[in-house]
Amino acid sequence: MGVILRQGAFHAIEFLVRSRARGALGVGRSFGDDTLAYFTERLDVARARGALTGALKRAKRNKAFENRRFIGLALDGTGAGRSRRSGCVWCCPQVQAAQGVVGHLHKLSALSVVGNALVLPVDVEPYGPGDCELAASQRLLERAVPQLGARFADYLVADGLYAAAPFLNRVGHLGLRAVVRLKANVPELLRAVEARFSGRPPDQVFEHGADRVEVWDAADFDPWEGLRWPTVRVIRYRQHKPDGTICEADWLTDFPTAEVGSRSLYALAKSRWQIENGVFNDGKNRYGLEHIHHHHEISLLITWLLICLALILERLYRLRFLHRGGRPLRSPVDLVRSLWLVLGAPQPADSS
Repeated sequence: MGVILRQGAFHAIEFLVRSRARGALGVGRSFGDDTLAYFTERLDVARARGALTGALKRAKRNKAFENRRFIGLALDGTGAGRSRRSGCVWCCPQVQAAQGVVGHLHKLSALSVVGNALVLPVDVEPYGPGDCELAASQRLLERAVPQLGARFADYLVADGLYAAAPFLNRVGHLGLRAVVRLKANVPELLRAVEARFSGRPPDQVFEHGADRVEVWDAADFDPWEGLRWPTVRVIRYRQHKPDGTICEADWLTDFPTAEVGSRSLYALAKSRWQIENGVFNDGKNRYGLEHIHHHHEISLLITWLLICLALILERLYRLRFLHRGGRPLRSPVDLVRSLWLVLGAPQPADSS
């Protein structure tokens, strides 16, 4: 409840349960922020992750994603929780050439449901010194996809770091199509794409909101060594914005042309940014993902998972339940203010 109310520290939650709002929160007794710190060290991470996947599977059964043909998963890494000194095994030193170690940062990979208006986090996986984003993301994917179920999602979208043959093969083994950014880490394919698409008119031009989008699409590129795909499909889009800005990117996929057209594949590729805006930016700026509540590895992980759960509950309630009956959709901050007003309402005295 404290996370949904955007209380980004254990001390702020202590203030809540010591206030007159405690009765409306359903908390039987007050407690301190130290209690929360030690308590979160002892919580069961598997149970917290089970709550996340349970909520997501129930949302799908209740047709929360029915307005889109494909359900996607986005995978990406980020940093959160900076500190001057190392306080746990997940602290990664931040080094500057002139000054040496200037601080520490916690790094984690996150998986999120994307592709529609509901951007819902699935799970997170931390990685510390000696680990890397790709390894942490693969552990996360191996754990989360079977928990969600083989038919929960249709595709995985990710940045160019994940365009590695073993990773893409594993994505297919888990029953997902891949939509991954093509960059210089796959040089042979990138050169072939450049030779094919440069100087050639686009295969399709369409309007996307206020933008004009040009798309090149070819599905017969040769796979590189180790990739168990019969062919590789690549699209290039060039997005012209009203202010004159041009955004261009190449994406590789194993989606066949007969299953997903160029315009739809463009939308799937753009869904990669939903994890940035809907999970990382919101989580850090509004829900305390950047804050170190208690510098202990289990406490940190539990707090990140609770933030993810709060994001799921808030969005399902606000976007898929609260608007029923013809009422307009509320913004997240409007919902928070309404909850605060309800909690602050005077309680009748108990004369018994």
